[in-house]
Amino acid sequence: MEEKQHKRRVHYSGKYPKKFEEKYKEQNPEKYADTVAHVISKGSTPAGMHISIMVKEILEVLKIQPGEQGLDCTLGYGGHTRKMLEQLTGKGCIYGLDVDPIESAKTVERLRNAGFDENAFKFRLINFANIDKVAEEAGKFDFVLADLGVSSMQIDDPKRGFSYKIDGPLDLRLDPEHGESAAERLHNITRDEFVGMLVENSDEPYAEEIADKVFNLMKKGDPMDTTTALRSAIENALWKLPKEEKDQAIKKSCARVFQALRIDVNSEFEVLYSFLEKLPGILNPGARVAILTFHSGEDRLVKKAFKECKKAGLFSEISEDVIRPSAEECRVNPRSKSTKMRWAIKA
Repeated sequence: MEEKQHKRRVHYSGKYPKKFEEKYKEQNPEKYADTVAHVISKGSTPAGMHISIMVKEILEVLKIQPGEQGLDCTLGYGGHTRKMLEQLTGKGCIYGLDVDPIESAKTVERLRNAGFDENAFKFRLINFANIDKVAEEAGKFDFVLADLGVSSMQIDDPKRGFSYKIDGPLDLRLDPEHGESAAERLHNITRDEFVGMLVENSDEPYAEEIADKVFNLMKKGDPMDTTTALRSAIENALWKLPKEEKDQAIKKSCARVFQALRIDVNSEFEVLYSFLEKLPGILNPGARVAILTFHSGEDRLVKKAFKECKKAGLFSEISEDVIRPSAEECRVNPRSKSTKMRWAIKA
């Protein structure tokens, strides 16, 4: 019988691991709970994990009762889903949706290991733009959550290409098995289309300068196919800015450019339009809805849709103002700072 070879862990220099693949303890929270707790206590998100945002506020809005049927439109790491399942106390069920085949498989396994079987939790690999198809199978829902943010485990994994801070392929797809990557998208659009994308999707003030630099580099044969290449192009586009404001401007522009590309590659506005249009039709009378947004474009769409639905008599109540995470939550989880929550109740 051939002896199974022991796979050695990646060695790293220094006291703490720096690269994603070196942080094996953070990626195994069940085994290394102390390490994970230490990372969170420092205000960081452990590699491969996602800290659920505004859990207390969401549960207060949704008022989940045992026996109800719920929908988590964006399963992600499953933290929100698990807390909602606990509110059901074994009675009722939740459908969880996601388009990411890589992370959703891990999440479903975690929830199954936590004791939530197919009767309590049903997963569907489907975009939440298609909630009407889910409702055809499941029936209408008593509570719905849509967290529109990208999960931390997607951002932190260099292979996914979501972060300008880490070198990796310029991908940005939530479902890496379908559609164009961000690199392919850049090579298939015009300079003017890129400017429009940056302005519309992220209000980028240096859209013209960045587009000029990116397309000049590609014209010269420089492949814009990595996160580092795009970040470098943005830095070069803004090199003339005054020294005292350059670093901060580059950081903000990098975040906005990557956001704009991510929104475009994943058709995020189109998906949100479709979801909001179909939402009232999948709700039981008195059903509660909570939506978390992370940039002004998303929030404007949600605010407008909720107001129109209330005016049409589809919603009996909507939040007049956004609900934001507490100062303490922002301290513990800095990635929650830009979150806005709006809620609605079906008439």
